[in-house]
This record gives sequence, C-alpha cells and structure tokens, in this order.
Amino acid sequence: MSTLLLVRYGELALKSAPVRREFEAALRRNLLDQFLRAGLPARVRADHGHLYVEADDAQRAAPLVARVFGVTSVSLVHEIPTDRAQITAALLDLAAPRLPPGASFAVRARRTGQHPFTSQELARDLGGDVLDRFAPLGLRVDLERPDVELFVEVRGPRTYLYFDRIPGPGGLPLGVAGKLVAFVDGPRAALGAWLMMKRGCRVGLVVTAAGAPFADRVLVQYDPHVQRVAAPADPDAWIGAIGALAEETRADGVVLPIGVDAYPGVLNRWGDRVVFSPTIGLTDAEVEERWAIVAARAS
Repeated sequence: MSTLLLVRYGELALKSAPVRREFEAALRRNLLDQFLRAGLPARVRADHGHLYVEADDAQRAAPLVARVFGVTSVSLVHEIPTDRAQITAALLDLAAPRLPPGASFAVRARRTGQHPFTSQELARDLGGDVLDRFAPLGLRVDLERPDVELFVEVRGPRTYLYFDRIPGPGGLPLGVAGKLVAFVDGPRAALGAWLMMKRGCRVGLVVTAAGAPFADRVLVQYDPHVQRVAAPADPDAWIGAIGALAEETRADGVVLPIGVDAYPGVLNRWGDRVVFSPTIGLTDAEVEERWAIVAARAS
C-alpha cells in the first residue's frame, strides 16, 4: 500500500479537451514549482480527471498543493489494487486508530469503470465490515452527520482510501490568463491581487511599506515566480512606478484596491490598460474575513 496525494480540480474539467490539456499542464507546472521552492522531491501524474502527487513527504506536500490555484481540494490517500479482500483489509487497518468508542461513521464509496458491484453495494458491505470488526466499540452508522467519514474511491484497477479533504483555492492555474500589475498597500489591495491570481493571471506587485507584510508573507507563497518591486516613498511617484512595472512586464492591466477615480491621471499614464478593482464591492469586514483564509493557507 503506497501513500500519495489525490489532487482535484474544478473549473478545468468544464473546458474543451484542448483547453483542458493546456490548463492541466499549467497546473502540473505550478505544483512542481511549489515543490521545487520548498526543496521537496515530488512527481506529478495524471489519471482520468485527477492529478496524483508522489512525494517523499506527503504530509509536508499537502499544504503546498492546497495553495495552488486551480486545486479545489487535496487528500492524503492510500493506494491499493482493486480487490475486494484487499480493500476491506486496508480500510479496517487504516480506520482502527480513527474510530473512538461510541463514534458514528459513514463509508463514502465511489467507483469508475466496470466492476461487479455498485458504489452503494460497496459502501454498504464495507460499513458492515467496520461494524463487525469493531463491535466492542459500539459504533453506529450515520450518513447525515457522522463523526468519522471513510472514503473509498475505486478507479479502474486501483483503489484509493482517504479520510479528509483539504480545501484549495480553486479558480484557474496561474499563467493561463495574461499578466497584470497590482498596487499593494494593505489587505484590501493584497486580496484584490490574490483574486486576480485566482483567475489565472500572473500578477506583478508594486508594494508600499504598509503593504509589505501582506505581499511578502502571503502573496509570494502563492506564486514562487512573482515579480515584486518596492513602491517609492513619495506617494506622488506611485502611479509612475506602477506604470513602469506594467511596461517592463508587458502587463495587460492594473489592479487597484479602490476605484480608478481615486488616482487622478492614471489613464493618461497607463495607456489602454484595463484597470481592475475586484474588492471595490466588499466591506472592510468582508475583506478581513476573506484575507484571513488566504493568509492561513499560505502559512
């Protein structure tokens, strides 16, 4: 039985086949970039709409995967051959330390491919096996709100067992939707930059002293290749610095924390570039709440 990471993605699966292949390749590159930056040897392989990560330290790799745009969730999984006896034995062995006395549980089974059993039959039979094996614990089945969930995913000749899902940021892989430059002077601006990253944009950063903790502790964790420059001390020079980085990186647009009207003259300085203000409709409390989630995933 081997241990690896099962990586799920959402929006990518809705694209046409050629676009999906392109986006999946970008996602794989971005995963490997995270591992390379962390000095963690790993290999990524694809199989039927999922990616699998084989890493020397899967526990350490999981939070790195969970910060990669395009990933909806990741699970630490145990891979075994698709054999009923082996599935039962492995599930019981792995479940033993996770089932306290009196706990409720549910077996969530899924299958793809041709098999002599349905997903419901597999879940029912495995649930019965758990009750029989751990009868002294007084366990009970609860399909609505169980204390413990046991996941079994049968995919052709291989079966994957896991017990939880770590949520990812979702969205699209970095690099599939053009280049932008973001002005970062605080949490609202940093969240705006992050939201555009989530839509697949590579975002260069012009960072003030006040914005440095948000950029350097969080945003750079989401993009190992991010280009970051310090904003001038003189606020009157900020617009010029943003325009200079936009020219250097050939950015398609600029991300601001508030509306463009607050920056007189920017349209003349930045040419035809589109100006985005993705957080303009959020209250400060909403920004704080969302940023806390973004920052926690980067830690």
